[in-house]
Amino acid sequence: MARVVVDVMPKPEILDPQGKAVTGALGRLGFSGISVRQGKRFELELDGEATPERLAEVEKAAETLLANTVIETFTVRVEADSEEPAAAEVTA
Repeated sequence: MARVVVDVMPKPEILDPQGKAVTGALGRLGFSGISVRQGKRFELELDGEATPERLAEVEKAAETLLANTVIETFTVRVEADSEEPAAAEVTA
């Protein structure tokens, strides 16, 4: 079984009110010099191995459902087990 992670973030030119709120709260708590942009993380467990074909399916699923590609970008990566080396990452 393979675990694939899809990270979704607002595009840089898109306003991020949640990130702004967190940035402001951190400043009020004394954490200066930190700017936050808030996104989403999806963990998908695939039956079998994370082959290039399966990763292409995950990328299509991310583009179709998980991310709004008009205002968000996403990356697809295989999360390595502690015993395996990290695998490839796809950015869209």
